[in-house]
Amino acid sequence: MPNPTLAQLAADLAGGATSARKLVEECLARIADPAGEGQRAFIHVDREAAVAAADAMDRLRKANAAPSPFAGIPVSIKDLFDIKGQVTRAGSRALEDSAPAEADAPVVARLRQAGFIVIGRTNMTEFAYSGIGINPHFGTPKSVWNRKEGHVPGGSSSGAAVSIADRMAFCALGTDTGGSCRIPAAYNGIVGFKPTQRRVPLDGGVPLSFSLDSFGPLANSTACCAVLDAVLAAEPVLPLRARPIKGMRLAVPAAVVLDDLDDSVAKTFERALETLSRQGALIERIEVPEFHDVGVMNAKGGFSAAESYAWHRYLISSKGDIYDPRVRVRILRGEALSAADYVDLVIARRSLIARTNARLAPYDALVMPTTANTPPRIADLADDKAFAVANLRSLRNCLLINMVDGCAISLPAHREGDVPVGLMLAASGGSDRHIFELAAGIEGAIRV
Repeated sequence: MPNPTLAQLAADLAGGATSARKLVEECLARIADPAGEGQRAFIHVDREAAVAAADAMDRLRKANAAPSPFAGIPVSIKDLFDIKGQVTRAGSRALEDSAPAEADAPVVARLRQAGFIVIGRTNMTEFAYSGIGINPHFGTPKSVWNRKEGHVPGGSSSGAAVSIADRMAFCALGTDTGGSCRIPAAYNGIVGFKPTQRRVPLDGGVPLSFSLDSFGPLANSTACCAVLDAVLAAEPVLPLRARPIKGMRLAVPAAVVLDDLDDSVAKTFERALETLSRQGALIERIEVPEFHDVGVMNAKGGFSAAESYAWHRYLISSKGDIYDPRVRVRILRGEALSAADYVDLVIARRSLIARTNARLAPYDALVMPTTANTPPRIADLADDKAFAVANLRSLRNCLLINMVDGCAISLPAHREGDVPVGLMLAASGGSDRHIFELAAGIEGAIRV
């Protein structure tokens, strides 16, 4: 049985078929199930506060005073965000002795104002610095794929994706600096959205890269993500109009994004393109030479290394020994970057964005595989070299969109029972609603 959408849950709440209290108790039971992934997907669970909030929302709904149709629906919050009265660890032991947050992050406050109920803080790659999702401090939740073998959940919003896939929450707040909403969505068969950065406030979250960070939703459908995105951006929640597939102009970049794909990814992606083409989409394979520039720009660590080192340099000097070594080594790459190197990056990115936007202007969206790989086995990544290769392959396609200041969504494209594969639609910054309309039009077609 498919996981319910926010619209289905809102209808059930409005019609009395369920209650906020029931939804919260069901999620808490799944989190606590010793046979499940709850102990690894969550770093902290707000049991008492969630139940109290649920009772409050049920009373408000009976009084016809619910703050939104979605009031009472449990949401999980990535451990990167401030929640009043709680310590923001960012998936690390290095921040455990920090003072509790004095206020909710704006995005958390906006979810609460709409009546969503915070069920707990989800696990993540330490300091959000990986697309794989392994965390040596709090454990690694397994992807929904082939749980007996144990595959990575994708990162850095690892627990966020698993919490939705396992119905421990019905939606999640994540972050995306180089794919951290879209990669775990792809690895767990759900939807993840990276908004245009400027639309959603970044206050109240531990930064990875000031230039590339964005805060976005993970959920069970495009429409679910569109609701959450509107709430996070403090925009009206409007009905989502699905664009007809016929006449869509979609561009497949020939540069970079189709290199070194796993067989399952390549076959699933080509099948999706064939399906869209049969239904009338105009699909063109185009050269995007700007994407080659991204690898050159990131050769020394790029914005993530430079900007994370600036934030971490004092903490890592005193507590570097308790960082995940794989995260520490990436942060420390920023120590070698000079001010001139950083200025060069800023100037090069401005040019990259302008040139890419001009190239994409004739098309509705770019379409590409979300990741080059399917979720690797956790056991296969014990070796640092194997981890580095898998991490780069997971991040490569998604990072391109952060670098060009775009927006993008990852949709499940695999057939039921197959290994999860994501298909990404992306466009220039400010095209968020357009991307949602396109995705709503194709999400039901590409898995046939």
